[in-house]
Amino acid sequence: MQINQFPEVMSSCRFCFMCRHLSAVGQVSGRESDTPRGRALIADRVRMHPEEIGNADFIDAIYRSDLSGANRFHCDGYHDGKGYDEIGLQLALRRDIVDAGYAPEKVKQVAAELKATENWSVEGKGEVLYFVDPGTAARPSMEKAVKAVLDKANVSYAVVRGGCIGKALNVLGFTADAKAAMEKFAAVVNGTGAKVLLVSNPAAADALKSDFKAAGVNLVPEVMFTAGYFAKLAKEGRLAFAGKTGVASYLPSDYLKNYLKCDCAEQLLALLGVKNRMFGTNVEESYTAGEGALVLDRLYPELVKMLAAKVVAQAEADVPVIVASANTADALEAAGLKCVTLEEAAEADLC
Repeated sequence: MQINQFPEVMSSCRFCFMCRHLSAVGQVSGRESDTPRGRALIADRVRMHPEEIGNADFIDAIYRSDLSGANRFHCDGYHDGKGYDEIGLQLALRRDIVDAGYAPEKVKQVAAELKATENWSVEGKGEVLYFVDPGTAARPSMEKAVKAVLDKANVSYAVVRGGCIGKALNVLGFTADAKAAMEKFAAVVNGTGAKVLLVSNPAAADALKSDFKAAGVNLVPEVMFTAGYFAKLAKEGRLAFAGKTGVASYLPSDYLKNYLKCDCAEQLLALLGVKNRMFGTNVEESYTAGEGALVLDRLYPELVKMLAAKVVAQAEADVPVIVASANTADALEAAGLKCVTLEEAAEADLC
């Protein structure tokens, strides 16, 4: 079983309460099974009694996770990718569930829908290839903002748009299907001759930088998140910002902060003149309404509404909220909180 790769996580996390306050789903549900300790107990039970892999309650708890990575990122026992990798354990258990044939019908349905979107089209030609993923496509103002910034910097760019590149399939536990999608997407991207593959979806950035490498899928262009690329253009003198955005609260992306440990968003915000007002009561929690789980809104829509409502309740009046993910922006705006993405903020501050 895949979970046997994580014996230390199971044996340690099952008895540890130290990070339970960082589990966003656990906070809104009040269920012990929605915390890292609860999930580690489930995994350890399955390790000792493999027949329990089909336990419906266990499976439900594992797929309810927001996968924010906040618990892992702030764990004293997890450093430099070594130690108590509770995200790795969760994903391994999902793979075991799928491999054993116990994936819930709704999970299989979402996986089938994702696989059906594996086609991409390329428009134009240039040094930069901008990937418009489904999340970004659903928020047209993001694509408009990216193009406005690139045009201002006189960057020649092409656009590739289309569906699943494997990340969501990996998250659901369908690793073979995920790798097949990666290989198809890589073939399209590599065939364009672009030097930079630009993405405005933090999950896509993590997939292209981490998942593709782990799966042995080669990408020729350098992968860059929009915030990092915009900051690079500014430092090269190709782009100028007014630096007058002012006070705002930035809600860090699960993938940029907790997975990639990337501060590109903070670099861009500094160029925009953002005076960051701490959101909520601390800087450790995830305020993304389930960004890490990618398709949580399709599996547990009511849970995402609860996560979003908790975030909205902590927002300060008259303090703009900046987010890195279209999924987060959509979830919070559905709950009544107006958001601005990093790209939209950059466009608004262009000189």
